[in-house]
Amino acid sequence: MKFGLQISSFTWPGGPTQLGPTLARVVRAADDAGFDSIWVMDHFFQIRGVGRPEEPMLDGMTALGYMAAHSDRARLGLMVGGVHYRQPGLWVKATTTLDVLSGGRAWFGIGAAWNQEESEALGFAFPSLGTRFELLEDTLRMAVALWSGERGTEEAFRGHHVRAGRLLNSPQALTRPRIPIMIGGGGERKTLRLVAQYGDACNVFGGPERLHHKFGVLRRHCEELGRPFDEIERSTLQSVHVDPAGGDRAETPAQVTDRFAELGDAGAQSVVFSVRDVWQTDKLELLGRTVLADLAAA
Repeated sequence: MKFGLQISSFTWPGGPTQLGPTLARVVRAADDAGFDSIWVMDHFFQIRGVGRPEEPMLDGMTALGYMAAHSDRARLGLMVGGVHYRQPGLWVKATTTLDVLSGGRAWFGIGAAWNQEESEALGFAFPSLGTRFELLEDTLRMAVALWSGERGTEEAFRGHHVRAGRLLNSPQALTRPRIPIMIGGGGERKTLRLVAQYGDACNVFGGPERLHHKFGVLRRHCEELGRPFDEIERSTLQSVHVDPAGGDRAETPAQVTDRFAELGDAGAQSVVFSVRDVWQTDKLELLGRTVLADLAAA
């Protein structure tokens, strides 16, 4: 089993002046603790379920560049990018830049997006869901083409909404055969079919029963498309509130290990999770010594 840390909140002590130093410290601690990947969200406002819209939120791609400079081993990505925030060519160029400057450690996390509130608040067009899925497929097709060969296919491109004259990507990504593509969401008719067609990984929410069902749907899409199911990394997004004593409604490391083991039994190969009060980096050190070590060995 692999493990990723999602940094979902920047409401940390010290305010804006300490965001940079604290983020650097968190990233170093996660890298040292053995996390395989580190992720940030692609939002402009804090999202429901995590905090109030007014709470601090950093631009995801800019944050990943900063994180690359403060880590050595873990892969880095968005969990996941909102497709309508950037043109497909910019998505690929920005992710290629992250890959090159991080020494080949980028993930391309992308999805159809959902946060209409923040889009309208800041003046971003928010197309219909059907249009966003068409943009998502355009972006996936362009990414595959631009990450092909030494500098892209260099062919013209025609998608549902995007026209491009020359698919040139220089410098080319370091990760070969391409930067892995993570498609977020568990929609059974469209999202998981796009995963089977274009993705290297999926990410879905929920407990063991839901994961087992969603991965079964993905398997059927793979069979219909002739794609080997085992080529796709199956991951899930979770959250952790850990305390060695299990106080304040927290889990002990042993309880987290048991919960993640159940997710593995349901088919998850990777667990990406947020950690409450992650700025207290001793929690990352504790998880590295216990949960990550125990399940990696298992």
